[in-house]
Amino acid sequence: MTVVVVAAWWIFTRAVRQRVTLPLQTTSNLLAALREDDFSIRARGARPDDALGELLLEVNALSETLAGQRLNALEASALLRRVMEEIPVAIFAFDTDGKLALTNRFAEKLLGRPEARLLGSTAEELGLAMCLAADRPALLDARFPGGSGRFEVRRSTFRQGGLPHDLLVLADVSRPLREEERQAWQRLIRVLGHELNNSLAPIHSIAGSLERLVEREEPPPDWRDDMRRGLGVIGSRTASLSRFMNAYSRLARLPAPQFAPVDVGSLAARVVSLETRLPVGFEAGPPVRISGDADQLEQMLINLVRNAVDATLETGGAVTIGWRLAPGDLLSCEIRVVDEGPGLPSTSNLFVPFFTTKPSGSGIGLVLSRQIAEAHDGSLTLTNRTDRAGCVARVLLPVAAGRAESIQS
Repeated sequence: MTVVVVAAWWIFTRAVRQRVTLPLQTTSNLLAALREDDFSIRARGARPDDALGELLLEVNALSETLAGQRLNALEASALLRRVMEEIPVAIFAFDTDGKLALTNRFAEKLLGRPEARLLGSTAEELGLAMCLAADRPALLDARFPGGSGRFEVRRSTFRQGGLPHDLLVLADVSRPLREEERQAWQRLIRVLGHELNNSLAPIHSIAGSLERLVEREEPPPDWRDDMRRGLGVIGSRTASLSRFMNAYSRLARLPAPQFAPVDVGSLAARVVSLETRLPVGFEAGPPVRISGDADQLEQMLINLVRNAVDATLETGGAVTIGWRLAPGDLLSCEIRVVDEGPGLPSTSNLFVPFFTTKPSGSGIGLVLSRQIAEAHDGSLTLTNRTDRAGCVARVLLPVAAGRAESIQS
């Protein structure tokens, strides 16, 4: 009897062991595989009708989820690597020790060395110390083994493995800048040539006529009148040419702005008081101060208001100036000059130097105004009104820490 009891107890113990111990060992093996990033192992025979079976099913599901996530990460990493290899910019990533940890094909070409010889080098050893020291986007003239020219330098930081890394991006902008310079010279020469021909052609013709008049042995009775008219035309055209060159000098010699706090309301009020041909409406916005050059900003608004009044005098409408805080992620102040003139027939030539539709215009007012706005990290746009005839000039100036401040009440 005792033997039967012992045998039964032994059989029961083995059954319990098979039922409990083996699933726990299987679970332990699965978790060890997951720790080793092996997501291919699955538990077989797991049943949802007991607690250990449910545990094995959950571990299987966890393995499938982690396998899918690793596949997505590998695909994303491969895509990022392909993008890095294809974009025409040099990318450098430096670890916490200041050593190069990641680069791309364009960087290898720029430095004239393969990636294996670049990794582990410091910025000083690679000749990138000055670039890495830049704290904001900048243009630098640099020379590298694989090329020289003007480079746009951008520096930022990212974290990998919980540690901060420095990311340095160099973009060669020499060719685009040369193309822009070539196009600018073409436009400038075309405008200069047009203006010079408009003045020199009549001067040459009249000078020839006056020369023939003087060479005649017996000049006509009214030769003095002819001489006076000819000299008058020559004087008028040379004066026009002088005004043109003075306008060009103003455009080319715009000084850098001298930043100081500027109250937008006071600035707009001064501009309104200077316009005497037409009462300019004043729509006050919130109290705002920006950092800028008060003289240059005033000249910009004077140009815009003067253009608006010139257009409105043709139609007998009104002109209004106002400002507001523009919506968006970055706080900006939008100054608006609105007129009820005939509107803009075309916006393609608005900012072409010396282009004007006014008989006595110089064609630099809008160009100068846009230069002033951009020198203050802002922008200037002109659009036709949608509610009626007229034009809206919008000047957007930043209101940000370090350069400007808002004093809203």
